[in-house]
Amino acid sequence: MTDRQHNAAWQAAQQWRERARQARPSQGAGGLKLLVTWLLFGVMMIVGTLLGLFFLIIGWAMLPFLRHRMKKRAEAFRAEHARPAGGNGAQDGAQTRDNVRSSRVLEGDYQVKSDD
Repeated sequence: MTDRQHNAAWQAAQQWRERARQARPSQGAGGLKLLVTWLLFGVMMIVGTLLGLFFLIIGWAMLPFLRHRMKKRAEAFRAEHARPAGGNGAQDGAQTRDNVRSSRVLEGDYQVKSDD
């Protein structure tokens, strides 16, 4: 026994055991803390699921309004870029040519220039 008490490694191990024993929480509160932690986790999971479901339903409810808005935007875009049906060529000359050129490009009407 006296050899063990004089051994530095043995003394260090004993001190380590003592510190570990003092740092260990009381056993009675561990089960209660675990139960409360699991209950809080469960409540947070339920609240998160309900919030996600709420935002999903709100998103679905907003889809028709968004679709209507996008249709209006598309109609305005088409009206803005439409070629005029009539009008005199002197006033609309350059602008009409630009619109025709840009609409042909958008529609895929391309011309290949010869190398000559």
